[in-house]
Amino acid sequence: MEAWKNYQETNKKRFLDELLQLLRIPSISAKTEHQPDMQTCAEVVTQRLLEAGADTVTIYPTAGHPVVYGEKIIDPAKPTVLVYGHYDVQPADSDPSNPWITQPFDPTIRNEKIFARGACDDKGQFYMHIKAFETMVKTNTLQNNVKFIIEGEEEIGSPNLATFVKEQKELLKADVILISDTSMLSMETPSIDTGVRGLSYIEVTVTGPNRDLHSGVYGGAVANPATILAKMIASCHDENNHITIPGFYDDVIESSTEERAKMAEAPFSESEYKQDLGIDALWGEKGYTTNERTGIRPTLEVNGIWGGYTGEGAKTVLPSKAHAKISARLVPNQSSAVITEKLIGYFKSIAPAGVTVEAFEHHGGEPYLTPINSIAYKAAEKAIATTFGKTPIPVRGGGSIPICALFEQELGIKIVFMGFGLDSDNLHSPNEKFDLFNFYKGIETIPYFHQFYTEMA
Repeated sequence: MEAWKNYQETNKKRFLDELLQLLRIPSISAKTEHQPDMQTCAEVVTQRLLEAGADTVTIYPTAGHPVVYGEKIIDPAKPTVLVYGHYDVQPADSDPSNPWITQPFDPTIRNEKIFARGACDDKGQFYMHIKAFETMVKTNTLQNNVKFIIEGEEEIGSPNLATFVKEQKELLKADVILISDTSMLSMETPSIDTGVRGLSYIEVTVTGPNRDLHSGVYGGAVANPATILAKMIASCHDENNHITIPGFYDDVIESSTEERAKMAEAPFSESEYKQDLGIDALWGEKGYTTNERTGIRPTLEVNGIWGGYTGEGAKTVLPSKAHAKISARLVPNQSSAVITEKLIGYFKSIAPAGVTVEAFEHHGGEPYLTPINSIAYKAAEKAIATTFGKTPIPVRGGGSIPICALFEQELGIKIVFMGFGLDSDNLHSPNEKFDLFNFYKGIETIPYFHQFYTEMA
C-alpha cells in the first residue's frame, strides 16, 4: 500500500536510529553482571511499543529476566497475531585470532550493514515488527489485533518463559504466533523456515588428581583429565561422523525422499560456502548433503573446552580438571530430556579408572515443525512474494527456539516463521551483522502478512 511505503520512507532514518540505540545496550542474559542492562533494555522496548501505538505495555518480572508484553486490540472479534521476539543477546567474547572489528555494543554501519551484537539475533528482527506495527497504526490501516511478547532469556534456553506462558494463557490468547528469529537463503532467493531443531546442552567436567601436577614428574603415570576428555569427546563420532551414543537416533523420523528432493531445489554453492567460512573442505554425517546436515539431521558439537594452563607462554602442567560444554541439535520426535539423559549417561559410563566425571544440563528445548498448508503460512508466503516478487522456498532451519513447542502445547496455536536474516550474519560470532536492506525489507513485508492473514482467516 502506498500509505505504508510513504510512512516507512519518511521515517526510515528514525527507525534505524532507534535500533542502534537498542543495540548499544549490552543485554547479555548469560552474565549476572548485566542484570541492570537487561532491565534497561526491557524498559526501552516498552517505551518503543507505546510510541508505536500499543494500548498497553507491561514489564512482567520472572525468576530471571523480565518479559515485555504489549497489545493493541482493535476488535476482539477480529484475528489476533502474537509476535514473539527476544531482547537478550549472546556474550560478545571472541578469540583473539578472530576479534570484533568494532566494539560489539557500539553499532557501526559498514557497506550498508549494521555490525553489533544482536543486530540480527534478535533485536534487529523483532524491531522490524514494532516498526511494521507502527506503520499500520499511524496510517490507520491495522485490521487485526496484535500482541507482543518480547522476552529476555532466549539465549539461555528461556528457563522462566514456560512459567509465564502457563500462568498467562488468557493474556496470550491469539490465533497465530509470528516469529522473525530465523533466516532466509538470500534476498535473491527468499525462503521460509518450516521448522527449527531442538537443543540439549550439557557441561562435562573430568577430574583426576587432587591438584595440578608437574607434567615431567607425573606425566605418563597419572591420567591426564584433558587427554581423557578429548578421547571421550572423540568417541562420540565414528569414521562416518555418525553419532555413536547408544540410542541417540532411536526417535529420529527419517525425512522422505520427496522432502529431501524438495530441499535439494534450494540454491547452494559449496565453493561459496567454503570460501565464506575460510575452509577447504566440509565435514559431516556421511550420506547427507550440507543442507540436510544442518536441517533434517541431529548433530553433536563441542561449544567450548578448557583445562590446565592457557595463559601466555608455557607451563608444563598436568591439569587436575578439564571441562567441556557440549550441545546436541535435535530433529522432530527427539526429546531434549531423553537426549540429555543419554549424553550425561554416556560420558559417565565411559569414564576410565583414575578419573571421575560430573555432568549437568544447562538447558534444552524441543524441535518444532509448522504446517505449510496453514492460513498463516500461506499469508507469509504471499506477503514475501508481494515484496520480493518471488514465491519463497520452504526450508528447515538449523537453529533452535526453545519456546516454540511449548507455545503450541500451552496456547494451542501454530507458529509461522518470517526471518529476514542470513546464515552468514555471524550469529553468536564476532562481527554479527544485519543488512540495512534486510531490515527495511522486513518492515515493508510484515504489514502484508497482517493484511493477508486477516483476509484469509
